[in-house]
Amino acid sequence: MNIILTKHAKEKMVICGISKEQIIRTIQQGAKVKQTDGYLASHAYIKVAYKQLGEEYYKIKTVFIK
Repeated sequence: MNIILTKHAKEKMVICGISKEQIIRTIQQGAKVKQTDGYLASHAYIKVAYKQLGEEYYKIKTVFIK
């Protein structure tokens, strides 16, 4: 799985202490809700807003703690 992080997502990762591994786990194992332009995945205490770009590419828009 390849993830592309927006500037906003990188900033939120630092602020919230979220790693790339946690983002990947959230997308793979979390509950997903369709949004206007992508999905919102929720797993444990993390939420990830993302858009799938092809088979293995995911653009991470933002991450946050529930």
